[in-house]
Amino acid sequence: MNASPIVETRELTKTYGSSHRVHKVNLTVETGQIYGFLGPNGAGKTTTLKMLLGLIKPTEGNIRMFGKELGRNRQAILNDTGSLIESPSYYGHLTGLENMRLMQRLRNVPAQNIDKALHIVRLENQKHKRADQYSLGMKQRLGIAMALLAFPKLLILDEPTNGLDPSGIGEIRELIKSLPGEYGITVMISSHLLSEIEQIATSVGIISDGKLLYQGTMQQLQASNQATMHFATGEPSRAEQVLLTLGFMPRRAERRLVLEALSDEEVSRINRALVEQGIPVTRIEERTRSLEELFLELTGKERSL
Repeated sequence: MNASPIVETRELTKTYGSSHRVHKVNLTVETGQIYGFLGPNGAGKTTTLKMLLGLIKPTEGNIRMFGKELGRNRQAILNDTGSLIESPSYYGHLTGLENMRLMQRLRNVPAQNIDKALHIVRLENQKHKRADQYSLGMKQRLGIAMALLAFPKLLILDEPTNGLDPSGIGEIRELIKSLPGEYGITVMISSHLLSEIEQIATSVGIISDGKLLYQGTMQQLQASNQATMHFATGEPSRAEQVLLTLGFMPRRAERRLVLEALSDEEVSRINRALVEQGIPVTRIEERTRSLEELFLELTGKERSL
C-alpha cells in the first residue's frame, strides 16, 4: 500500500471579500519530492503556503499533512515542518550563532543541531558575525538553517532566491537539491523564476489567479510539450492548399506553416509534395517550447514573470 502524500489539499480556498485569492486548489506532494510551486507574483502561492502552516485559516477546503488533518493535529504537524516564508526573521544585533541558539530553544531541539544546520548551509565559518553584517544570500541561508534546526520531514520555502545574485541563486539551488537524498527532507518551494523550478524540481504545480492549472512530474510536463515542425516557404498560401489536399491541417505563422506531431516519413512526404508543386521550401525546423512558453500557454497570459 502506498504511503499517504506528505501534503494533500482538497478544494482549498481563501476568499477576501468577494475576491478568491486561492480557489479550490488540490495539491499533492509526495514524500521525497522537490515540489516546485510555480506562478507569477500575486498568483496565490504565499497565501497557499501560509494556509499549510496554519498562519491563515482557509475559507473552505481541507488540508492533510503526514496523513493527518491540519486542524486537529497542528502542533504535531508543525513539529515535523520547517519553513521560510517571504523573508528570514532574525535579530540583526546578534550573531548568526546567537540567532540559531534562540531558535533552538524555541523549537526545543538538541543543541548539536545548530552546528549541523549551519554546516548544511555553509555558514559555520561566519557564525560569529553579526547577522546585520551578512550579505543577502547569507541572510537567506541563515533563514534556511533556522528552518532546518529540527531536521524536519518537510521544508516549505517561499521564494528563497528572491533578490539574490546569480552566485547566491546557485548556492541555494544546490543546497535544496541535496536535502531529499542526503537528509530525507521533502521540499516544497515556491517561485516565479521558471528557469529555477526547471532546474531544481522533480514535480511542479502551476498556479495563476488562485487556480491550480497543472500538477505533475517534470517529466510529465516535458512529455506534454510536443514538438512542432515549421516549414518556411516563399509561397505559404499555395503551400497551405497543397497540405490541406494531403490531409494535413497546418496553421500559418507569417511565412511558415506549422504542424504538430509529425513522423520523419510525414516530413519527407510534405517536403517532396511541395517541391513537386514548384513551391520552394527554404527551411524545415523542429521546435519545442520552453517551460516559460508552456506556462504562458497554460495561463493564457503574456505577463512578465
